[in-house]
Amino acid sequence: MPSSLQHHLRMPAEWEPHAGTILTWPHNERHFPGLFDQVPAIWARMIKELEVGEDVHVIIHDEEAEKSAKAEMKKLKVQGDRVHLHRIPNNFAWARDHGPIVVKNRAGERLFLDWGYNAWGGQWEFALDDAVPTLLAKDLGQPSVTLPMILEGGSIDVNGQGTLLTTENCLLNPNRNPGLTKAQIEQQLKDNLGVTNVLWLGEGIMGDDTSGHVDDLTRFVDPCTVVTIIHENPDDPDYEPLQENLRRLQTMKDQDGQALEIITITQPKPVLVHEHKPSSMAVVPDEGFRIPASYANFYIGNECVLLPVWDDPQDAAAIKTLQKCFPNRRIVPIDSRVLTWGWGSFHCATQQIPK
Repeated sequence: MPSSLQHHLRMPAEWEPHAGTILTWPHNERHFPGLFDQVPAIWARMIKELEVGEDVHVIIHDEEAEKSAKAEMKKLKVQGDRVHLHRIPNNFAWARDHGPIVVKNRAGERLFLDWGYNAWGGQWEFALDDAVPTLLAKDLGQPSVTLPMILEGGSIDVNGQGTLLTTENCLLNPNRNPGLTKAQIEQQLKDNLGVTNVLWLGEGIMGDDTSGHVDDLTRFVDPCTVVTIIHENPDDPDYEPLQENLRRLQTMKDQDGQALEIITITQPKPVLVHEHKPSSMAVVPDEGFRIPASYANFYIGNECVLLPVWDDPQDAAAIKTLQKCFPNRRIVPIDSRVLTWGWGSFHCATQQIPK
């Protein structure tokens, strides 16, 4: 790989044109205990919505996963002309975190970044997932580079102009990069993602096992505007952490020193699931386990926005807000209660390849 390819890198904003979207087909029932039979159809729905506007690259673990993918896509009448299957062994289905982060240089050449990955601080097996970015880049004929820092795609969000949002609770967590200081982490982000301005939020929401990924909290919707979630109930455990994040946002400025425009979205009521949790997690209380339900975990495709909804009265307001933010894209609300039993939603399941 020419060294010049690594100069002047920039991570485009998610709303900028895509060449495609990466997904990893779910195959490990242990990650969706008791509900796995409902999960593959959700991936097929994502593919069906996305293929209208871009290529879709689906990482497939093995022959059984491939049969599942083809069968589910056939049921939903996925056209398939723009769907590409890549046989790459993997552990889990969250492509946002184990997939590559794709950047471009000034000439428009793409580079696949293979950051370190340790399954959110060693919570699950991850050896196969950690190898995915380089293997996918090779399969696509794209150059890649391995970087010496743990970084999940869901822990950052960029405006494409030089500003990056993240959280202290995740990137400064000792289970990620205990040998790096905050300043060193910022420098890695600046060197490899083309940002000059790193903005730090605090904590994540209840039930989030990622140590507070920013894609469950606050997202850029244009270069100077963010949407951020809030909670209306002062007695809810999420209320104060989300208010603190809002207070921080109100003091933050973009790369040009301009204050951010802030749009708030009220969270749904707590979403409880009553199936058995994985053995590595605590015992489920009788009333059910609270999953990290968030409207912020949407994915911006070329022609649509995949928006998690929760069978809640707040769903309509979230749909309306996102439609105002993206007037030229279809807002596709999809029930995310089963999906989020596996600890993520549509942004977690996807990773963009810029055009």
